[in-house]
Amino acid sequence: MKFVQIIDFETERMDEMRELVEQAAQRAAGRTGGPTHRLVLQDRNTPNRYLVLIEFESYEDAMRNSNDPETTRMAQQLAALCTRPPSFTDCDVREMTELK
Repeated sequence: MKFVQIIDFETERMDEMRELVEQAAQRAAGRTGGPTHRLVLQDRNTPNRYLVLIEFESYEDAMRNSNDPETTRMAQQLAALCTRPPSFTDCDVREMTELK
C-alpha cells in the first residue's frame, strides 16, 4: 500500500531549503526505496507556510528512508531554516484517482 507523509512547516528561507533538497536528491540518485513523488504546496493565506507531500511505495520504504542517516541530517538542516518546528502526518493511501 502506498504511503504519504505530509510535512507542515513555515519558513522565510524557502530558496535555501530547495537547494538543500536538490543536493540531497543528487546524492540519493539511483538509490532504491526512497520517495517516488513530492508535491510542494504554499498556503495562499499564510505565504510563509508550506505543506510537502512525499509519496513512498510503502510504509516500510518510508521508515527505511526516515532511518537513513542522510535523511536525518537533511531533516535537521531543513528544520533549522524553519520559523517553527515542522509537523508530520503519516497517511496510508486508500484511493488515488486521475481525474484528467
